[in-house]
Amino acid sequence: VQLQASGGGSVQAGGSLRLSCAASGRTFSNFVMAWFRQAPGKERESIASANWSRGSTYYADSVKGRFILSRDNAKNTVYLQMNSLKPEDTAVYYCAAAVSGRGFDYWGQGTQVTVSS
Repeated sequence: VQLQASGGGSVQAGGSLRLSCAASGRTFSNFVMAWFRQAPGKERESIASANWSRGSTYYADSVKGRFILSRDNAKNTVYLQMNSLKPEDTAVYYCAAAVSGRGFDYWGQGTQVTVSS
């Protein structure tokens, strides 16, 4: 499985961005997909994940109500729509896939999101 993350950029507070994570090698609908982020000087944190085979999603409190996961099966791509962005959302965002059932096995390369006040 290879994951290609894209869509990051610079935006003012209150703006929106949509991140994409294109998966190749396997169909992502068979495993858990997630987005993580890491801000400078902070640990990487899980912010959103989905297990579509079970119909379940998770959002961290810090992004709940502002970020939305979605997917395009035809493109084997997962999206993270980020609305009402805040300066504290500034981080490198990574997508990841849990295939083996023993944590997240595959990671995208990261995409920078910068939110200015």
